[in-house]
Amino acid sequence: MVFNPNNADFLSGSDGDSINYLLKYLKQQSPDVLAEVAKSATSDAKQIVSQNVKGLIGNLPPEQFHAQVMTDHESLANLLASAMMTGYFLRQMEQRMQMEDAILGTLSWTNDEGSSH
Repeated sequence: MVFNPNNADFLSGSDGDSINYLLKYLKQQSPDVLAEVAKSATSDAKQIVSQNVKGLIGNLPPEQFHAQVMTDHESLANLLASAMMTGYFLRQMEQRMQMEDAILGTLSWTNDEGSSH
C-alpha cells in the first residue's frame, strides 16, 4: 500500500474546523519522500507493525474470508496514530539495540585485547 497525499482528504477534523498539522505536513511531502521513508523501515519493524494493525482490526485468513472493515474518520485516525507510534517506538528500540551491540562489542574487544597481554 502506498500513501498518496493527493488522493486523501484528512485535513479536517471531526468538527470540520480543526486542522491536524501532522497530516497537513504529510500531505505537503512528495510521494517520493514518503516512499523513501517507508523503505527505510526494517523488515522486522514492518512485520511487527503489520501484526499490530491486524490485531487491532482482525486477522481472518484471506483464503477463507473476504472481510471488509468499515470505520469512521476518528477511528481510522486513531489506528494511523497507533501504527505511527508503534513504528517510532520500534525504531528507537532498534537504535538502542544497535548501540548496546556496539558498546558490548567494543567492551568485548577491549577485554579480549587486555587479556592477551
